[in-house]
Amino acid sequence: MLITLLAWPVAARSETSRGEVAELRLQRLDDGIYLSTSLEFDLPELAEDALRKGIPMYFVMEAQVMRDRWYWSDRLVAEATRYLRLSYQPLTRRWRLSTSASPITNTGVGVALVGQNFDDLEDALSAMQRVSRWKIAEAAAIDTDAGHSIQFRFRLDMSQLPRPFQIGAVGRSGWNLLVSRSGRLALPEGAK
Repeated sequence: MLITLLAWPVAARSETSRGEVAELRLQRLDDGIYLSTSLEFDLPELAEDALRKGIPMYFVMEAQVMRDRWYWSDRLVAEATRYLRLSYQPLTRRWRLSTSASPITNTGVGVALVGQNFDDLEDALSAMQRVSRWKIAEAAAIDTDAGHSIQFRFRLDMSQLPRPFQIGAVGRSGWNLLVSRSGRLALPEGAK
């Protein structure tokens, strides 16, 4: 019984639907650090089914900039988060992708949203999977003479699902989506 209990958390973690970051580009410009990426993933089957029934799905894109330190763990110097809501309108048969820098509530009130409409799910997912020139750090937060690493993560936000779905989603791999990757920020020319 003890062996079963010890093996269970490992099996539960491996059921997470994973995709991959096909491309991760980092640019250091005069005003800050910009991230561009291309993701490849399939929407979990249960999430797609819920979407087609008119239940919106929420996603979170996170980037952390860590400064290298030899004497201690790396220090977090900047982080950026982008929130996405994908929804389907069964009456009009249109998909809507909304993006915001702050958490999106069910009402969407008080949030600056940028929205796009699509005719099919593949087009909406394609728009979600491409990020271009996302500013993740200000120039003042980055030391020019130190190394920095970037941690990028894209995931389905389970906390935004309606309560009955949250309860039913616990431990079910059909809801999990996580894509992550790390990268190194190149030192500017002339730095050590």
